[in-house]
Amino acid sequence: MRRTTKSTLAITAVLVAALACGAPETTAPANPPSSVPDTPSAPVELNILDVAGNLQLTQGMIDEFAAEHPDIVSKVNYTKATAPEMPGKLQAEQRGGSSQTHLVLTGTDGLASVIEQELVLKLLPDFEARFPNLTGNYLPAAADMQELAQGQGITVTFYPSGPLFEYDPNVVKDPPKTTDDLLAWAKANPGKFQYAQPANSGPGRTFLMGLPYLLGDEDPKDPVNGWDKTWEYLAELGKYVDYYPTGTTDTMKNLANGTVNMVATTTGWDINPRVLGTVPAHMETTTLDGFHWVTDAHYAVVPRGVSEDVLSANLALIEWMLQPEQQAKAYDKGYFYPGPAVKDVTLDMAPQESQDAIEKFGRPEYDQLIEHNPQETSLPAEQQVAAFQRWDREIGSGKTK
Repeated sequence: MRRTTKSTLAITAVLVAALACGAPETTAPANPPSSVPDTPSAPVELNILDVAGNLQLTQGMIDEFAAEHPDIVSKVNYTKATAPEMPGKLQAEQRGGSSQTHLVLTGTDGLASVIEQELVLKLLPDFEARFPNLTGNYLPAAADMQELAQGQGITVTFYPSGPLFEYDPNVVKDPPKTTDDLLAWAKANPGKFQYAQPANSGPGRTFLMGLPYLLGDEDPKDPVNGWDKTWEYLAELGKYVDYYPTGTTDTMKNLANGTVNMVATTTGWDINPRVLGTVPAHMETTTLDGFHWVTDAHYAVVPRGVSEDVLSANLALIEWMLQPEQQAKAYDKGYFYPGPAVKDVTLDMAPQESQDAIEKFGRPEYDQLIEHNPQETSLPAEQQVAAFQRWDREIGSGKTK
């Protein structure tokens, strides 16, 4: 799957790495909004770091911006890294007195670290004039994800992630409809259900964060004191799971080759591997009674220490990326389905390649599920860390590989 660049590494690992590096000894002062020009004094060369696989969705937007605005951007250089590598890189640059990384595209994992370590500029409300009616233009659930950025990032892509369950219909003739059904199926078919370590897997953590809603737990936002049913369920389910892969790709390979017959998935992890042929096209998906979407997003953040001209270019670029015609590119090949974060961006606005891929491999029921089921934001970083640590300690210990 084309997700080799997408960081599905743990927020736990990101925060540990960030704390180990420590806060920057010196950082350039934040750029006051009044000093940042509407356009740079001269075209700038932008260095963009992707730690979330986001370029798969947005590079077309960025390249088009550079082509149509040579007065703002002279060249764009792209690099990729994992989310845990990013804080140390930014800190080293900022200790040197300037940031050679001008823009970072990150998921919630990297976002947590840059907020924790104060590595990026506060964009909102400082530059809210550059993004008129930002909240109003977002899809409601994307606006909720924007709140997680605490003003230090701008949501550029979004999707209702899952939890979904993907299965081989040639083997699973009667897919589960409830959490009890799933547990009974796993017990009757030991070793044939699988999900990846939540700290390292989008579908894994979506399954983890979605279970409290499915089970009717006391407080779905409190994995420490409000998830009694969830932890009990996972412990019982774990009796029939042979092992937990450390990444989602392995679960998809295992589903494809018949090692397992059912896995936790998301809209993107269902559609895109079938587009690419990693997973056979005939696989099916289902949801369970009481299903709530757990949402996910990618963010653009601007490191401290960039020049005022670079900041000006970044703001213009992000504003461009939020235009509906650019957002339509986020449909991609189902990688983050649907993908757009703003309202009124329909598939018929997307490139033909995206339309063809979604028409062939998408699932019409997803649009109905998105419309008719609640959408819950991912847990904030602190709560995710607590959930991952307890899962690693009590559920995955000795069975993760």
